Amino acid sequence: MTWKIHLAPHFDPRDNPKASDRSDEDQGGVAVAEAKPRLKTPPKYAVILLNDHYSTMEFVVEVLQKYFQKTGDEAVQIMLAVHRQGKGVAGVYSFEIAETKAHQVHEHARAQGFPLRCVVEEMI
Repeated sequence: MTWKIHLAPHFDPRDNPKASDRSDEDQGGVAVAEAKPRLKTPPKYAVILLNDHYSTMEFVVEVLQKYFQKTGDEAVQIMLAVHRQGKGVAGVYSFEIAETKAHQVHEHARAQGFPLRCVVEEMI
């Protein structure tokens, strides 16, 4: 296949107001249809707090408010899910943010003498 390229001298449509009415072919340009990029929504990851039978309910509520910006009522509901069901979703984030929050929780729990743990799981 052979391509024919046509180069036109510099042309500024502002110099001739009627020039903008001409087609691309008349102006010596090449019409190119831009393809829409195929973007995929990045996966989300849940930070899940795990029950350990040692961390106090108050401490878990504090963690949820401090690191996951939960209201008092939301934090209590999640804490009760952790207590009753063994785990509870603290928040859903991109991978990097979820990993950072899990690390912050582990560091804070260790500093306060609690074994509170959490895991990061991809949302399906």
